[in-house]
Amino acid sequence: MSIAVVTFGQATEALVGGLERLHGPVTVVRRCSELAELLAACQSGLAQAAVLSESSGDLTASLVARLDIVGVSLVALTDDPTEAARLQSFGVTPAAVGIGPSELAGKISEAVEMRRERGWQKSVMDAGFAELSVHSSDPVEPAPPEDTPEPGRVIAVWGPAGAPGRTTVAVNIAAELAAAGDTVILMDADSYGASAAAMLGLLDESAGLAQACRLADQGILDGAAFDRAATHVNTSAGSFRILSGITRSDRWTELRAPALSVVLERARHAASVVVVDVGFCLEADEELSFDTMAPRRNGATLRCLELADEVIAVGAADAVGVPRLVRGLADLEIAAPHVSPRIVLNKVRQASVGRSPRRQLAEAWQRFGPLRSIEAYLPADFPACDAAMLSGTVLLESAPGSALRLAIAGLVCAPNQQNRESAGRSTRAMRLLKR
Repeated sequence: MSIAVVTFGQATEALVGGLERLHGPVTVVRRCSELAELLAACQSGLAQAAVLSESSGDLTASLVARLDIVGVSLVALTDDPTEAARLQSFGVTPAAVGIGPSELAGKISEAVEMRRERGWQKSVMDAGFAELSVHSSDPVEPAPPEDTPEPGRVIAVWGPAGAPGRTTVAVNIAAELAAAGDTVILMDADSYGASAAAMLGLLDESAGLAQACRLADQGILDGAAFDRAATHVNTSAGSFRILSGITRSDRWTELRAPALSVVLERARHAASVVVVDVGFCLEADEELSFDTMAPRRNGATLRCLELADEVIAVGAADAVGVPRLVRGLADLEIAAPHVSPRIVLNKVRQASVGRSPRRQLAEAWQRFGPLRSIEAYLPADFPACDAAMLSGTVLLESAPGSALRLAIAGLVCAPNQQNRESAGRSTRAMRLLKR
């Protein structure tokens, strides 16, 4: 069966006749005068492949991924080795400008066959995830640095609407793991209310994650560029890096899912643990828009959950927060069925639950909650959190003996970082929760 091809650029004009004289492997169905015309033809389902000899610099990972969704493979003519490597990094097949018709037909067939082998057959609606699904194979996956033998694990911290304390938990998990000796990168991927940088007292207007995503989208995110986008945070017990979130919520389009996949992969090879603070919303955006090719606001959250090795689901321990968590976990199971979250109740206190809060919460969860049990109860410690916020530090520094800090340390298996000198004070606080 002949492959339908659209072309763009002066160099392709001389090749069209040669391709047509081959009578078989490929058929040129349209010669486009502008790149926008070529993209429109691809998205209309007219072609299976596109050949470009100009404007390859305008191609990005997000654009290529969208065309891949509609079943189009791209071949770009270039003699620049750097540009060829950039294009190849996110799924474009490069070819020499002086290539002959037969060789070009072979490149086109090769690109289409490679796409079929990757198994990219599902559309966005079928996948249930934003922009594209990585259950198959992501086209934008950089080669890991040679000096990193084992990729790190990704911990995503998620929770439903209503400020259950996602960012507080994520930031302090990063600090505890860094204090335990891990190399840690904290990523703020909340597309609605990024606040990790502000919590750490960083006056960061550059939005490090958005900067990294832009470079990844262009196929030029190397180790040095990644390091420039990240900010170092030093504590008394260790240091970690942060890719700060977007500074305004209307910048959510900068966190495209394909580019975010590249950033996460780069982060895996730059640290032993990547902690990601994600947004609350799990809606598939195509339900909210008739344009299925448009950017997805919830794509960042869904992609991080999809790629995470571990998901910590945080809910507020009160009469409003617990039902929200129960409903949110049901939505999470639909949006990311492969995820097995660790359930954590935060802000546990007698004032909102009554006497013996842990026992009452456990009994209520057993009656109304999902089958998965609660793994940890984080006690409310508003004075410690306020002190940390005021000083722009983590609990490890502002309140090392607080019950909340010790509970978070225990949650991420860092018992060696628990302050033994303050064990007496923390034990008293925990007894209050058990009454």
